[in-house]
Amino acid sequence: MFANLTDRLRQVVDQVRGRGRLTDENIQDAVREVRRALIEADVALPVVRDLVERVQQQAVGTEINRSLNPGQAFIAILQKEITVQLGNEAVEINLRQQPPVPILMVGLQGGGKTTSSAKLALHLKERMGRRPMLVSLDTRRPAAMLQLERLAAQVGVSCALASPAERPLDIARRALEQARREQADVLILDTAGRTRLDDELLAELRELHAATTPAETLFVLDSMAGQDAVNAARAFAETLPVTGIILTKVDGDARGGAALSARAVTGQPIKFVGTGEKLPAFESFVPGRMATRILGMGDVLGLVEDIGRQVDREQAERLARKVGKGKGFDLTDLREQLEQMLNMGGIEGMLAKLPLPGGMSADKLAGQVDPRAIRRQIAIINSMTLAERRFPKTINGSRRQRIARGAGVPVPEINRLLKQHEQMQKMMKRFSKGGLRKALRNLPGGMGGRFPGG
Repeated sequence: MFANLTDRLRQVVDQVRGRGRLTDENIQDAVREVRRALIEADVALPVVRDLVERVQQQAVGTEINRSLNPGQAFIAILQKEITVQLGNEAVEINLRQQPPVPILMVGLQGGGKTTSSAKLALHLKERMGRRPMLVSLDTRRPAAMLQLERLAAQVGVSCALASPAERPLDIARRALEQARREQADVLILDTAGRTRLDDELLAELRELHAATTPAETLFVLDSMAGQDAVNAARAFAETLPVTGIILTKVDGDARGGAALSARAVTGQPIKFVGTGEKLPAFESFVPGRMATRILGMGDVLGLVEDIGRQVDREQAERLARKVGKGKGFDLTDLREQLEQMLNMGGIEGMLAKLPLPGGMSADKLAGQVDPRAIRRQIAIINSMTLAERRFPKTINGSRRQRIARGAGVPVPEINRLLKQHEQMQKMMKRFSKGGLRKALRNLPGGMGGRFPGG
């Protein structure tokens, strides 16, 4: 995410770091490089001017706290001003309306409206405890209706039926009635898009807005489309009462210009970001956290929230009890851990939210770990019998060949997985009941004192 901009800003901070203090001369050099980095990132020129001017004003004459070096002070200024540029405070979705609350999704064709509609439904259901319903108003593209029906089934919410032969306005009215009957809290209306903004589309959207009186009209903006998408969002906001922005495909956006420009150009806050292809890869937009990610400082709080939300607590507690009683960590347990890693977005998703040392990027590190290898390991375990998963030592040469054929992998991969499991099993034994005390007592350096209650 925003790898190019992050790398350039890191270089600027590295140039400032090591100076005795922030002087007018080195501030001018740093600000010039920040301006260049923002322009290369395709940030709108008025936004570049405003942001650079604020950074310069903040930096000139700044007294450096004794605990901060000039590089740390400058990055603190950058973080603060980028946060301000992104909106300063998170703006929550407005659901303060008589249910079912209508939410109108608008935007250009190909920006990710239909997928974002399903992601928003899942977000409302799982993180806000709502009962959303979806409906497609895209009568020009029947495949969009079928796509939304399938996505609704995947996220476990209802989808109002629609036909390309109907008028979008008639579909919307009928969907509102159906939502009332089914006691849905929220109705998400996925509208038609165009490759460009035209009068016919705007007339249709105005008619739908007047008829449904949505609590939110969200513009879905493809961050990878850069300033073209931002300009389209501004045109929509000038002719429709847009209340917020959903920024999509930020995981593939190496520049970051759309994210930094969207709020200033449209006058509307970014409320959500799509961070990957999977349906759970959707987050509320928090300006301060996004600023730290742009500066390569990670988003540890966001990662902690992901873990708390996506890790199966019952499964984790069951494993802890099992290990605590001295029972073995078997291959079924290993498979569950691998599956949870994939559910959290894999290595890429976790690395993107970790603060990494200078010069390292999540993309580069993730490239060294093939997520397909995790899936192959899961396939290997699935090819085993229940007895083999429980007692791996019974897996002899002929069984390894059978498992390899079943998983479609060479035998050496079976050997590597069994070795990895054996090492994890030994580690788990050390931390079983009493094992931690013994391990600490055996450490050099006098860790062998008595434990409370021991």
